[in-house]
Amino acid sequence: MSRFRAPVAVSAGVLALVLSGCSSTQDGQPTADPAASSTGTVASSTAQSAMASPESAFVYRLPGTGVFPEGITADDDSFWVTSTSDGAVFRGTVGDPEVRPFLAAGENGRTGAAGLDVEDGDDDESGVLVIAGGATGRVWVHDAETGELRATLTNGLGADATFLNDVVVGDDGEAYVTDSRSPVLWRVPPGAQGDGQLEPAVNFDGTPFVYGEGFNANGIVEVDDDALVIVQSSTGNLYRVDEGSREVTQVDLGGATVQNGDGLEYDDDTLYVVRNRDGLIARVDLSDDGRSGRVTGEIRDPSFAYPTTAAAVDDRLLVVNSQFDKRGGEPVEPFTVSAVPR
Repeated sequence: MSRFRAPVAVSAGVLALVLSGCSSTQDGQPTADPAASSTGTVASSTAQSAMASPESAFVYRLPGTGVFPEGITADDDSFWVTSTSDGAVFRGTVGDPEVRPFLAAGENGRTGAAGLDVEDGDDDESGVLVIAGGATGRVWVHDAETGELRATLTNGLGADATFLNDVVVGDDGEAYVTDSRSPVLWRVPPGAQGDGQLEPAVNFDGTPFVYGEGFNANGIVEVDDDALVIVQSSTGNLYRVDEGSREVTQVDLGGATVQNGDGLEYDDDTLYVVRNRDGLIARVDLSDDGRSGRVTGEIRDPSFAYPTTAAAVDDRLLVVNSQFDKRGGEPVEPFTVSAVPR
């Protein structure tokens, strides 16, 4: 069922990696050079062209300049990507390397956008996009097909107190939003309309999920048994939240961690953890109830440039190359999304 065209060669400039930015941990300094760890050395343009094998990344190009993308979600042949710099949202089609504007920068107060998720529609209604607004403390709900705004919700916290980072829409239509600064998991009720307030779903104070310096709750997914799994970027720990009882427990990884964990993707009992500063994606084999797991491998690619989030499409992962380490510098443009085998 693959819908990918033949791979395109990745330019040598995309190898300019690592790593600090809004999804990073405390000091913002690189812990590894993913280009070196993936290939041994930074490849020359000649060597890079030679790496365009059938297993090379298919690269999608984002429009505009200074995009610094972060979030991605996919539904069938479509995927959506956010811009942290101005809140724009782009829409792409699997197999078409050119991604196009979908929601304009700055509209409806969306001056920055981080994670997002899409809810499938039904026969009577199209699906919705739920978009986390980072330090704005806002969440926007849009029609996934037309872009029409359906709801704007806020947690009422100032920019120094909140960073709404990632979103998951559960099977029941409820959306949950992580906050990397405030120890609260926020809830968006199904069918939200107009202006409103985000609802606290879980307060992590007094639970095993202890907030500290740096970025805390980040990527989030819904797993089997009506449970959520969240990664804490600063420690590399995973936490399970029971959607019924709201019980919070640490996922037992047998002593392993996924340090610098950012976006999460879950498919067929495999949790993919995008480790931004490390320039790789960890594979975690999760138990059916999400209470334990083991790290089974890594995905690396020369096209990765501070990868932040991923979305599964068929047998590939679509991986956002944020280049957050290039903020204030000279990023390689256009910004890209890599499609790599998983």
